[in-house]
Amino acid sequence: MKKIVSGILILVLAVIVMIEGNPLEQNSSTNTSYDEVITFPADRYPETAAHIQHAIDKGKSAVCTIDRDGAEENRRESLKGIPTKSGYDRDEFPMAFCEEGGNGADIEYVKPSDNRGAGSWISHQVDEFPDGTKVLIEVK
Repeated sequence: MKKIVSGILILVLAVIVMIEGNPLEQNSSTNTSYDEVITFPADRYPETAAHIQHAIDKGKSAVCTIDRDGAEENRRESLKGIPTKSGYDRDEFPMAFCEEGGNGADIEYVKPSDNRGAGSWISHQVDEFPDGTKVLIEVK
């Protein structure tokens, strides 16, 4: 009987880790170290802002460690297996240029004008920051 109960507990824990992620990994609530803050304008890019906030609420890090050299690989990893959808972009958060991006990034379909405008806006905000800079992204 003890073996059955132990087996069930292990199975339940495995399912929880698969759904919620590893509780020992850092997420937005535990990652509080950052160098810069960007306040993302929800009124200008509402779909992307909603996606960023949703991803953070689900446990994705609000801190982006800039890693421009890793962007192409991160984008490939984050979008792998996510089909394109006519009339929409696949928005990823954390973003591809963030060390925290890539495999496991949150993906939502967003209208291209919102997504590309948001990408341009963010790019201009971090343009002067060197790789390795930790940027807290707040949505307001």
